[in-house]
Amino acid sequence: MRARPVIAVIDVGKTNKKLFLFDQDYNIVYEQSARFLETVDEDGDVCENIESLRLSVFDSLRRVFAKKEFCIKAINFSAYGASFVYLDEEGTPLAPLYNYLKVYPKKLSEKFYAAYGGEEAFSLRTASPVLGSLNSGLQLYRLKHEKPDVFQKTKYALHLPQYLSYLISGKACSDITSIGCHTALWDFVDNGYHEWVRKEGIDAKLAPLAAYDEVSKAAFPGNNYLVGVGLHDSSAALIPYLVNFHEPFILISTGTWCITLNPFNNSPLTADELKQDCLAYLQYQGSPVKASRLFAGREHEEGIKRIAEHFNTDAIKYRSVDFDPEIVAALQKKTANEKLPAIGEAVFERRDLSAFSSYEKAYHQLMLDIVAQQVASTNLVLKGSPVKRLFVDGGFGKNKIYMNLLALAYPNLEVYAASMAQATALGAALAVHKSWNKKPVPNTLITLQYFSAPQDAIV
Repeated sequence: MRARPVIAVIDVGKTNKKLFLFDQDYNIVYEQSARFLETVDEDGDVCENIESLRLSVFDSLRRVFAKKEFCIKAINFSAYGASFVYLDEEGTPLAPLYNYLKVYPKKLSEKFYAAYGGEEAFSLRTASPVLGSLNSGLQLYRLKHEKPDVFQKTKYALHLPQYLSYLISGKACSDITSIGCHTALWDFVDNGYHEWVRKEGIDAKLAPLAAYDEVSKAAFPGNNYLVGVGLHDSSAALIPYLVNFHEPFILISTGTWCITLNPFNNSPLTADELKQDCLAYLQYQGSPVKASRLFAGREHEEGIKRIAEHFNTDAIKYRSVDFDPEIVAALQKKTANEKLPAIGEAVFERRDLSAFSSYEKAYHQLMLDIVAQQVASTNLVLKGSPVKRLFVDGGFGKNKIYMNLLALAYPNLEVYAASMAQATALGAALAVHKSWNKKPVPNTLITLQYFSAPQDAIV
């Protein structure tokens, strides 16, 4: 039997590390996952076990190369991006893979922003809210000032997706999707590294930028396959939408964080938008994507716990609650004179649950509060752009109340729940499509469900 041509994608999240094989029609034909214990850095802070990760990558590839029914034509990578691996001249890691949630020293942060224009002006130029270690460029600044011996020995600092690529290709490179995502490294005004990167000598530690679709020959044993440079996970997940849809759209990617992504809004960030948790990052082709964030998934989780406890029922009962426009209209009438809350303000946690006569009414109010926040957050990046379609993926895309309320809020947009298998890994595969796949990209990658506002509903 002839071996099936496939691309392998290694997708590294904070919890799960997965390998997928996609065929030429981008169906998943094989997958495996691994979880392993974290370790701690020299300060006792939890961090990724880089040696376990390295061995896991090699082990998973050996397994799939042993499967004679597949012929691996290419490999690419997607991973969370706000973490660096520091390599010496021999390609050996010099330090732990520090956690991007590691507390950043206050005095060092103050010194940095004082030297480079102040928090607001600097954040506007780099489209990077002040996020401490989540601004991965500041991790390099910290290394230079706190561990100058390690900094001196560092040949290259690679973001995690590019380190994974380096393991297989032996080629060190940087990628615009990792460099351009709240790292404080990229100047969105001058479209290049910010001046501080040169002044501090950080640019000497960053590998040359590679194009998203650049591939190299593999150094790791196996078939005659090509290796991609790797992508930041948020950017990778947007690729299937950019490939399949050419009319302007906006995507709300929902989970614990609900992130609104607008690839068709090129207006510079304002100070007010920055304060309301907006940022911009560079998508795989180098264009800026304006984004806003909302902690809506967490608010939903806390809200359903409160409701379940009050009504003495199971926390997952919300899954069987259908959208009821009459309940919505009655609740909207009751809250019509309420002051609009600030974005990110948890409204439902202050509500008196004894005011609701049923679980269903309380849950509808929770969703009304969440969607009101979502609309305010989404509007920050929607305004002034020619968007006609709104896609929602992730958990809230399966929530009929959320989707119907969103359709009510945006009667002039086409609102869709979108779903696909493993968007992040699929995006990484599509990025190098031309290098391994002679078939056209199928137009059935994404399943859409349309939601329209009832004509007699209150908006």
